[in-house]
Amino acid sequence: MMNSFYRDTWAEIDLDAIYYNVSQLKKLLPDETCIMAVVKANAYGHGDAQVAKTALEAGASYLAVAFLDEALALREKGITAPILVLGASRPSDVHLAAKHKISLTVFQPDWVEQAADLYKGTERVRFHLKMDTGMGRLGVREEAETKRIVELIDGHPYFSLEGVYTHFATADEINTDYFSFQYRRFLQMLEWLPYKPPMIHCGNSATALRFPDKVFNMVRFGISMYGLSPSPAIKPYLPYELKEAFSLHSRLVHVKKLQPGEKVSYGATYTAETEQWIGTVPIGYADGWLRKLQNFHVLVNGKKAPIVGRICMDQLMIRLPEPMPVGTKVTLIGRQGDEYISVDDVAQYLGTINYEVPCTVSYRVPRIFFRNKSIMEVRNVVLNGNDYV
Repeated sequence: MMNSFYRDTWAEIDLDAIYYNVSQLKKLLPDETCIMAVVKANAYGHGDAQVAKTALEAGASYLAVAFLDEALALREKGITAPILVLGASRPSDVHLAAKHKISLTVFQPDWVEQAADLYKGTERVRFHLKMDTGMGRLGVREEAETKRIVELIDGHPYFSLEGVYTHFATADEINTDYFSFQYRRFLQMLEWLPYKPPMIHCGNSATALRFPDKVFNMVRFGISMYGLSPSPAIKPYLPYELKEAFSLHSRLVHVKKLQPGEKVSYGATYTAETEQWIGTVPIGYADGWLRKLQNFHVLVNGKKAPIVGRICMDQLMIRLPEPMPVGTKVTLIGRQGDEYISVDDVAQYLGTINYEVPCTVSYRVPRIFFRNKSIMEVRNVVLNGNDYV
């Protein structure tokens, strides 16, 4: 491991947890319902190819990414499973999607017309039609434009409509009024189609876990694949306990004793009121451990230690409960002894959602991947380069 990176900060990715979360969902869903594993944003910061392979082994049959670059990155890493680009793509890039067997999302008749004019290939291009039932982001909203898109796709010899889908705005909330509105709206909009395409999907993690009878024949499994509840509100109502896959660690690189009145870090915002031990940890806001986490805590020797002073770009300081040697392990997310810091804990302190926390941990932090409780792979983008970050 030490030959793979030379900095005492790293993230650990438990692929066994990924496998468990996917396989448990597979058991929950009807046999005819497929799982589309969402691995956009470098698999929510966990590692795109590693998570994709594990999810496919656990029972997923399709992958989803945000944009074409992410799909091409998976292909370059040897992933051959079907991939859907959930976001917008350029009409001029349809040939790339065809060449690499990547499905694209469509929602504008003009886009399909341009793509049809530009595409000169003979390989099939597969599309999923996005319907806006109330998310207000991407998607068709009118019957006429829906029918026109289908007409254009059906009229091209190498275009085909593989799927149709929508996205719920409030599936992770206790109140289901707006969710029910969107679901009814989706049913109405499906009637606009002259035929039903092979894949119909509306279910994100929250929908799949709470309403498995309302997901048609495919679900898009994102946040909960990583062991995180779509929201704190619905966590008590999930059908099985999720296993968190992401943890973050570092080590003490310096330990010193402060006297009363001495200060720490930029702005001198922290003053020691008593004689105390301060440890320096080599992680900072450039790694995704944001300045707003000042006064939050980490774990060291199984005890909580508060972050004191402003977090720097590459380092932060903690108040130690006792003197400790350089090299002592520090856990920022994860377990030490009886103490545990979850992604949700960090998100709550930041006033944000758990999705944002692992996504924010930057490419500078090496990822160590565990499978069957053993190290399977170490990825260090800074040192090795040529990797998706």
